[in-house]
Amino acid sequence: MQEILEICCGLDVHKDSVVACLLKRRSAVIPKNAESTEDKEIRTFNTFLNDLNELKKWLESENCRHVAMESTGVYCFPVYDVLETAFEGNLELLVTNARHLKNVPGKKPI
Repeated sequence: MQEILEICCGLDVHKDSVVACLLKRRSAVIPKNAESTEDKEIRTFNTFLNDLNELKKWLESENCRHVAMESTGVYCFPVYDVLETAFEGNLELLVTNARHLKNVPGKKPI
């Protein structure tokens, strides 16, 4: 699979916590025998407003402008509200439906 973004983040939103997985590409040139060409950092945040603001500050400090999260009922609304103001509104925030991911080519069927 061709890598497109240099840095991105995926969020797993729960009732009491948000787990963020930040991926950073190490270099523009991908060696043929490399096992992994990216650095991965996982952090967990509570869903209180102060903690969500910490998530926003962390993403801004890492210069992560592409974030995707699953639509999980009403739990994703506060996260979206806080993150939509990151980078003065220049953050690309995707809210996805997990049912649509089942038919993605290359994914193992459930």
